Amino acid sequence: MNSLFVGLMNEATQLTRSGRLLDATHAIQRALRGGSDAQPASPVSSTRPTPEAGVIDVEARVIEAGRPMPSPDAFGEPEQWVKGTFSHQGRTIDYMLFVPASAANQPLTPRPLVVMLHGCTQGAADFAAGTRMNDHARESGVIVLYPEQAQRVHGQKCWNWFKTQHQQRDRGEPALLAALTQHVAAQQHADRARVYVAGLSAGGAMADVLGHCYPDIFAAIGVHSGLPHGAAHDMLSALHAMRTGVPEAPSGAAATPQPIIVFHGDADTTVHVNNGMAILAGATPGEVSEGQSPAGRRFTRTLYPASEGRGEAEHWRLHAAGHAWSGGSAQGSYTQPDGIDASREMLRFFLAHRLDETPRH
Repeated sequence: MNSLFVGLMNEATQLTRSGRLLDATHAIQRALRGGSDAQPASPVSSTRPTPEAGVIDVEARVIEAGRPMPSPDAFGEPEQWVKGTFSHQGRTIDYMLFVPASAANQPLTPRPLVVMLHGCTQGAADFAAGTRMNDHARESGVIVLYPEQAQRVHGQKCWNWFKTQHQQRDRGEPALLAALTQHVAAQQHADRARVYVAGLSAGGAMADVLGHCYPDIFAAIGVHSGLPHGAAHDMLSALHAMRTGVPEAPSGAAATPQPIIVFHGDADTTVHVNNGMAILAGATPGEVSEGQSPAGRRFTRTLYPASEGRGEAEHWRLHAAGHAWSGGSAQGSYTQPDGIDASREMLRFFLAHRLDETPRH
């Protein structure tokens, strides 16, 4: 870590303590740009407000929650898009839940559950709109849970993936998210062998944390533009990992036992592309293929066969892509609509795996 970066981060800390949040934000941004005053180009062409200090992820606009969407099937269970609140060990979290309509002759058939973790300053409704995961889940009969970080917990609604107390089983946010997942799975009669978690940026980092902490709950993991478990232990180390990338697995980190699929743009200026590869550190690459989305966005897909102590994996390197959900909708924030459809590919990958097939340490 160079002295300029450290100096600017120390300046940001002092400015935050004195209440000068805007000036602190500028210092953080200069640190991430290596001291330059030039503004980085955004991967998404839209105007967004200036974030406050403490943002270590994307910005997003607020989208109002959708209304319940009834199904024309009067004999089965209607489709739902609803809000909820859950409490566990003194912590409370809001969430939104998508439940596709059930057929009249299979109202209680156990269905898969996907947990989707948003990025900083995003919310559940925004993330659902941007990823279009509900559209794909409707086709496949999958329940989708969108936990929402509270602003009282983090000023910019970031998941605290970079703090050690939120990187361990039965503690902090991992414990809360795992308990929420199990609560919804029981409430909705979900298939416990087909529960998955995915996220974007800070949400992607937290998804990898959950994969390490709860291999008995999540059958597969999806990380888009995120970082590996253990990549940081505080905000300063988080910013450094985001800026330079983690060249290899963090010290002491174990392989993710579950199957995992990773997407990362190689033009991402918010979370360095090396972080995506670090998530798969130690895995042996297999088949490599080149392709492009229908709109011409190129990608390289690398398959990693399962090995001792770890499930199979896929890595999608998104060429010339920035910090945005590939193939998402412009109705949500930080999406790249012309990219390969990450939501469809994640769901395809998830549904090919069950918890009872996952290798264990």
